[in-house]
Amino acid sequence: MADFSFLVIIVLSAGIAAGTPILYAALGEIFTERSGILNLGVEGMMLIGALAGIVASLATDSVWIGALAAMAAGGLLSLIHAFISITLRGDQVVSGLALTIFGAGLSAFLGFPYVNVPAPKFATLPVPLLERIPIIGPIFFQHDVTVYVAFMLLPAAWFWINRTRPGLHLRAVGENPAAADALGVNVVLTRYTYTVVGGALCGLGGAALSLAYTPGWIENMTTGWGWIAVGLVIFAAWNPWRAAFGAYLFGAISRVVFDVQMLPTAGLPQIMKILLSPEFLRMMPYAAVIVILIFASREAVRQRVGAPAALGQPYTREEAEA
Repeated sequence: MADFSFLVIIVLSAGIAAGTPILYAALGEIFTERSGILNLGVEGMMLIGALAGIVASLATDSVWIGALAAMAAGGLLSLIHAFISITLRGDQVVSGLALTIFGAGLSAFLGFPYVNVPAPKFATLPVPLLERIPIIGPIFFQHDVTVYVAFMLLPAAWFWINRTRPGLHLRAVGENPAAADALGVNVVLTRYTYTVVGGALCGLGGAALSLAYTPGWIENMTTGWGWIAVGLVIFAAWNPWRAAFGAYLFGAISRVVFDVQMLPTAGLPQIMKILLSPEFLRMMPYAAVIVILIFASREAVRQRVGAPAALGQPYTREEAEA
């Protein structure tokens, strides 16, 4: 029984550590989509953020400056998407996909000299007293600072969106930009602001990956986690708390997948060997995201799960008045 409890603690603790970079990206995407802008460039922004964090931390020997640089890089990259989507009124899906491709290619090109270079990292900081609480302490309070910042950001994001006037304006712009505009809300400024905020959080997610969870830089180190974040936003119905549950669940599953790969498969039926193979197990979370995206792409389903009504739709006052 003690061994089982120890295993549960290890899996859940690892799930929180692994889920934190995804949670940052998912929260950023929630802010962006709540304003009515669909940004599928999360993967590219996370990669650019991860690289910027490594470069800045190596140059300054400070992981804090590295994290700020990652946020700035993610925000600047998202500004491109904002300009195309809001000012030029371009196709948001195409722009987001282009952003992912651009971010992946640029990070691979600029990051080549930093591959496997030892870099500063956020140290593990157990919380005094709280770390000694049985079961809860080892799971929640024996992590690095990026995890604790995510713990604080989560309720703050929910409160901002659902209990503040700026959050009301954000939701109004995402639901009915014409009505929000008529009430004096600056739709363009709101969408620009939250697109950049979302990009900065995606960049911070990349820094949490390269400066904390797996310190260092390797090409394409996000391995699709940006797409997991996009899928989690839909899974969570644009709710930060549900996004946190999904992110930490994915992290825990990733740990279980790693442990299952260590099990002996000799003597098992061929079908079980296939199901327990590393390739199949690593594929499952991403396959689940594809299913979620296909299911949620139907308009009726989007309305049922609470998607912002104006998500992905460009807005101009002239067309609204016409």
